Amino acid sequence: MDWFLRLREPHRTATDERDFSLWFNRSPAHRDAWMKACKTWELMGETTPIHEDLWRPAGQAKMLAARHRRRVWGMGTALALAACLVLALAGPSLFIRYRADFRTATAELRKITLEDGSAVELGAESAIDADFANGARHVTLLSGEAFFDVKHNPARPFTVTAAGVKVTVLGTAFDVRIKPENTTVELVRGVVGLTVDGAVRTFELSPGDSVTVSHTDGQVSRARLAPEDMAAWRNGRLFVNDVTVASVVEELQRYHSAWISIPSGDLANRRVTGLYDLSDPDRALEALVQPYGGRVHHISPYLRVLALF
Repeated sequence: MDWFLRLREPHRTATDERDFSLWFNRSPAHRDAWMKACKTWELMGETTPIHEDLWRPAGQAKMLAARHRRRVWGMGTALALAACLVLALAGPSLFIRYRADFRTATAELRKITLEDGSAVELGAESAIDADFANGARHVTLLSGEAFFDVKHNPARPFTVTAAGVKVTVLGTAFDVRIKPENTTVELVRGVVGLTVDGAVRTFELSPGDSVTVSHTDGQVSRARLAPEDMAAWRNGRLFVNDVTVASVVEELQRYHSAWISIPSGDLANRRVTGLYDLSDPDRALEALVQPYGGRVHHISPYLRVLALF
């Protein structure tokens, strides 16, 4: 709801207030839309909405207003904490920007040829650091996802590290993806060896193998996929097999310019299997939640909310 965000702007004018009043009173549909926007914002845990008196019962609104005044004294502390939070959140991104040799933005895909002739395809919001000094062939996946098609050279093994997981190859094609909770390696062609920081065992992958390593405890899980379904993002598709809605949203977020929120834990934890169109992330979101009766609320050009209402 554009009106909702416009009225939250600190520099809103009297003209904005007047225009909003005219819009609000023009039809019942406008009033219903305003009510839905306010309730959605509150559901997301935000501060008291502007003009909540237009939709909340008077007694309840006064009680919440009094509670809000009691919190005003802590605003300075809250702003200081917010500044620290911004630094904490921006820190990893700034580190990646500083270290990356190649990176992509939201919804951007990029093909790169490394100096040894190997090819790398970067997914959206992804970054790599390449080190070919002194005869080495080493790439670090800093964020996101990358597909590697390695030029064969028995004398110079090609290694990729990603959040504590190391893949060693001579010449092959495989995909590596980093998520907050795990790292996944999928092998399309050839043979690779996989090791995990702190573990002695080396895992050997054959075509069709998908190995996921937990960042929490280092646990390794294996699955089999059709090689043609691996790294489907290179063709503008996202293939998932028995994963949560929240996990799919995390992937789609890298291809969507708006922030995507799922306030409902019930919806977020539902499991899905499917193929989604990365070229139209809004359509993909709708296809994701519709089987469970969910809806995609277009709150503004910069916000999507997935909910069961």
